[in-house]
Amino acid sequence: MDQALGRRRLLKGSMMVGAGLLAPGLISRASAQDLRSLGLPVPGGHGVMPGDPATMPEIAPVSPAFTPPPSPVGTPEYNRRVLAAAQRQVERVRNKLWRTDLVGIADFSRPSWEPRLHFANLENGTVRSFLVAHGKGSDPAHQGWLQSFSSQYGSLATSRGAYLTCEWYTGKYGTSIRLVGLDPDNTTALERMIVMHSAWYVDPGMITKWGKIGRSDGCFAMAPADFNEALWHLSGGRLLFADRIV
Repeated sequence: MDQALGRRRLLKGSMMVGAGLLAPGLISRASAQDLRSLGLPVPGGHGVMPGDPATMPEIAPVSPAFTPPPSPVGTPEYNRRVLAAAQRQVERVRNKLWRTDLVGIADFSRPSWEPRLHFANLENGTVRSFLVAHGKGSDPAHQGWLQSFSSQYGSLATSRGAYLTCEWYTGKYGTSIRLVGLDPDNTTALERMIVMHSAWYVDPGMITKWGKIGRSDGCFAMAPADFNEALWHLSGGRLLFADRIV
């Protein structure tokens, strides 16, 4: 019992310090039930902490540290497939795009602990990859893998398909990129307020501790340290495509 209480106090203290270091505009709302059950304050924004206290009486970090299994992400063959997918999708929806130099490819065939949002530069043939969250409704058990897509209102799920990235704006998630769905599977994106934004629960430290990142309400949430890359290089009329790519 003493050891369990000690672990809870340590977890509470460390997470309160981490929350204090985050800029208010970058903090997204966690599940109030999850945080209150841990005795933690509820930050602003959205998203959920990995793990469910209702089914995990003692939430402890992965011990000693989570080591991801081997992944094809970043290999030359994988990058060739990403670039090929980007080129195919640009050709398919070219007349709806404003810029075609760079394409965002979210490969949801990969787990959340891998960098699966790829910026495919079609001018120089390079690929840069970043962490991105999927929606809670796409992974109800929070296994770290997207199980399904949905465009239904209230589903909190990720939608597949092509998106037109639009302008920046400041909203409930801080600085965000508005998205317009271009396919039948994501035409509700604008009404569902599916956007790109930064989130505290998308961070390599979460993977080390929990073995996966948190989930969004269906948005493409990126790590705060990475989100400027999307603001500067992916917004403004480019293509973001989401699906199981490989």
